[in-house]
Amino acid sequence: MHYIKMSRQDLSNTKAFKVLLKDKNGIGCNPKFAGVAVPVFSLKSNDSFGIGDFNDLKHLSDWCHKVGIKIIQILPINDTRTDNSWDNSYPYKAISTKALHPIYLNLHMMGRLEDENDMDYFKRQKDLLNAKDFVDYPEVMKIKDKFFKKIFSQTWDKVSNSNDYNIFFENNKEWLVPYAYFCSQQPAANSRQHELYYFLQYHLDKQLMDAVEYMHQKGIILKGDIPIGIGRHSVEAWTSPHLFNIDSQAGAPPDSFAAEGQNWGFPTYNWEAMAQDNYKWWRERLTQMSRYFDAYRIDHILGFFRIWEIPYESTQGLLGHFSPAIGYRQQDICRLMSIDKERLTKPYIRGHFLHEYFGDFTTEVREKYLNETSFSYFELKPEFDTQRKISDYFSNNYTVISEKEHTIRNGLLSLAAEVLFMTDKNKEDIIHPRIALQFTHSYNELDSCQKDEINKLYDEYYYHRNNEFWKEEALKKLPKIIESSDMLVCGEDLGMVPACVPEVMQQLNILSLEVQRMPKNPNETFVNPKNNPYLSVSTTSTHDTSTLRGWWEENGELTNRFYREMLGHHDGAPYFAEPYICKEILEQHLHSSSMLTILPIQDYIAIDGEFRWDSTQREQINIPADPHHHWCYKMHQSLESLNERQDFNDSISKMIKDSGRN
Repeated sequence: MHYIKMSRQDLSNTKAFKVLLKDKNGIGCNPKFAGVAVPVFSLKSNDSFGIGDFNDLKHLSDWCHKVGIKIIQILPINDTRTDNSWDNSYPYKAISTKALHPIYLNLHMMGRLEDENDMDYFKRQKDLLNAKDFVDYPEVMKIKDKFFKKIFSQTWDKVSNSNDYNIFFENNKEWLVPYAYFCSQQPAANSRQHELYYFLQYHLDKQLMDAVEYMHQKGIILKGDIPIGIGRHSVEAWTSPHLFNIDSQAGAPPDSFAAEGQNWGFPTYNWEAMAQDNYKWWRERLTQMSRYFDAYRIDHILGFFRIWEIPYESTQGLLGHFSPAIGYRQQDICRLMSIDKERLTKPYIRGHFLHEYFGDFTTEVREKYLNETSFSYFELKPEFDTQRKISDYFSNNYTVISEKEHTIRNGLLSLAAEVLFMTDKNKEDIIHPRIALQFTHSYNELDSCQKDEINKLYDEYYYHRNNEFWKEEALKKLPKIIESSDMLVCGEDLGMVPACVPEVMQQLNILSLEVQRMPKNPNETFVNPKNNPYLSVSTTSTHDTSTLRGWWEENGELTNRFYREMLGHHDGAPYFAEPYICKEILEQHLHSSSMLTILPIQDYIAIDGEFRWDSTQREQINIPADPHHHWCYKMHQSLESLNERQDFNDSISKMIKDSGRN
């Protein structure tokens, strides 16, 4: 087992351990704890309004206290609203890193409306929204907005004159004022509209602090989530544009979840500018978070080593490259491969493979979208020569994308990605090998010697060349950022992980994330939780994957292998993840070597065959390959029923106690 010895001082000085160990004598030897992961929006109680709110964290804490769970992990809760559409249900695209999302306000706690007709209206709306088996984000936001305006008009004069509010405003005005102005960017905006945003943030702070204090009284900590990016249209990008590369987008290279990679749309960070004031922007962000959270998860911690940067004119993650990264001099590669610059960096389009992309529409595509430069060689016409232009053209000209337009659009996007190298935006003579270039026609039509040379360059770039450089980059940033708060730090270190990442995380006492079905060792199919490092978080699933039950049904051959190799059974695996299977897997994780085992609420409930939801696939929170996914998972079970489920709770309690988790 791989234990990392942490000094007693390191642990005892974190907010998390002060709460977790407040009734214990010392930290002992490698203490371990159990946790539950659930988005606030997914919580359901009799008090909520179609969506989970901060007050529901109290009901969840009651359940956690009952069964011995010590950590509640949530998704980001910052304001994401540019409008009230489904796109704003995405919690990782905040318009402010400090403002909380008003959708999490409990309306009852804000006050009672004086007009009884209004009260009847909101009671009816509450019942309708609570009856839905998903979070209807646009409708919830629309109805809550109506309530906010009414309760603001009724109570603002009293609130604004209260000592409590004025202390809040003075302590937060540095970010609160620009946030309110940003949200009110319209010709008719006035001070009253700005005050509405002050009012909402005051109530949000009050309600969340109330929930956190309740949790702490029960010995439970709250673990937050720091998104790696910010929204392109956000307060920070508006007030401090020099801190961001607006001409670039952050994303992820292709993986098993997204064949074209992911484009999150966030501008990337201008780390050089941030370093000039010792990363003040990040330090203030962490200080604000520590008001509410005892621990936090750094979303995509790899971004502090290097980010997958995609030019703004591209839409697919395929056309990104690592930044910062030590690329290659273009002239050296041209000379090495006996090839010219255009062959390396321009889309390689030949007539003989167009039919593969466009089928019966090939002739139309050649005439409308392509120019023939020489016999059987083509290039995209200027109005379609980037993925952004292609996507915008089809979005602007077709209300509904038919099968024909879908085929043509996707084919053109693929042609735009037919390149071997990406040009560095800051140094035109530096190029970076395109991810998965071996699957392009451009690569397949090289001669064998050229393929050998490019494969050597590719392997060196992605697995060796930048390792020490990225380590230095992370050690410039992370220590200064982490020391700005006393929260326990965890990192999401999944994906294409450079060799330097575990070393840096261990050096800085950052807990890694260990997912049983996503081993970091390429020679393994599954992770044995007993072999996890102590400084880690062990889990069955994440918000970006299917749930335990969903995964079980995806690949029968794989689950049969898991059933035999990881659970020790000798018969064939059942098609569904039966309750006894889910229980065995949870017990395996609770007995892991990890300091924290934090399991999704869906996977805990999976051990109860009568209590769990039949709609297994609808329990998945996010589908990473779909940038327009609706974040709308709502618990099938109410928190009240969860607290009353005695046999289930006794079973969870025994599992946690038997595992030795405090």
